[in-house]
Amino acid sequence: MATAQDYYAILGVARTASDDEIKKAYRRLAMQHHPDRNPGNKSAEEKFKVINEAYAVLSDPDKRNTYDRYGTADIPHGFDGAGGFGGFGDIFGDIFEDLFAAGAGRTRRGARANRGADLAYNLTITLEEAVSGKETVIRFPRTEPCPECHGSGARTKEAVKTCPNCHGSGQLRFQQGFFTVSRTCHRCHGEGRVVTERCLACNGDRFVKQERTLNLKIPPGVDTGARLRLSGEGGPGDHGGRSGDLYVILTVEDHPQFSRHEDDLIHELPLPFVTAILGGKVEAPTLKGTTTLKIPPGTQHGQLFRLKGQGVPHLNGHGTGDLLVRAAITIPAKLTAKQRAILQEFAGTLTADSSDAFHPTEPESESIVKKVKNLFE
Repeated sequence: MATAQDYYAILGVARTASDDEIKKAYRRLAMQHHPDRNPGNKSAEEKFKVINEAYAVLSDPDKRNTYDRYGTADIPHGFDGAGGFGGFGDIFGDIFEDLFAAGAGRTRRGARANRGADLAYNLTITLEEAVSGKETVIRFPRTEPCPECHGSGARTKEAVKTCPNCHGSGQLRFQQGFFTVSRTCHRCHGEGRVVTERCLACNGDRFVKQERTLNLKIPPGVDTGARLRLSGEGGPGDHGGRSGDLYVILTVEDHPQFSRHEDDLIHELPLPFVTAILGGKVEAPTLKGTTTLKIPPGTQHGQLFRLKGQGVPHLNGHGTGDLLVRAAITIPAKLTAKQRAILQEFAGTLTADSSDAFHPTEPESESIVKKVKNLFE
């Protein structure tokens, strides 16, 4: 993880930004730089990776707190978080541990177990899939212990020998004055063993790349930026360390008919100006099909109609958002002679008082009224 970068600057937010501000900034940038929207653009792909890296840290309270204190999401080496000796303690620990090792009968220190790396997988889904949830299969390359040598790196069991330099302890001891100082054996790298014949499948590397297939269940209500954590499905640990985790990072595609605001959906419904004036019934789309919407007389441009429970399910909770249908009054571009005559006759019945019936409630409504009046002239 690149720790020298300013994650706040990458997302374009202040260091005091709220979780919601960070999420909105990430969602906007992720949609802009997503590889699916920029095919073949390596710069956008790298930018997308950096954006995900920044969001992974700043969206996690613990990681963000650590990053704010130290400029990195990882605890700095040698600091134990409780005011202890840290790295200095390791030095003195080595000295005193080796000083008393002979009396305690210690024969091998062994290599330190290392946790595997976390992996990220970017997955794009439709709005319908985000609303209803989805079960899918993902495939990705992952480093795994070699199946031939079972991670030993040796061609046979007999090809694994005790290191002749450290005699299996993994450490080389040196006498310095009154102290015995230990150093990691350079030949076996602290493992206490060496391989005389390498595995032919992995060439002694102990690990190989294989395609991993997993069944993934996406819960209803997810949104762009949501991360699904699959424990233990990341990179393999070393020397007995546990595997890392796999994070599936979701991006929800734009929809041609609906936009999303939190758990509400918004649809712009084209509405003939005659229906807006006289009222009537129209068909409005939902994610489950169409529904009949009653339009009251005198409906204004931009007026909202709320359809309860037709939005997005609350993630990990009860209830569902709503569908907001926004009236977008349409004006015909051309009129027949008969239509113009009818409208002119109607225009002649308007007075200064009756023209107030249009009741423009916002700038857009004002422009609609002007367009209607222009038809009468």
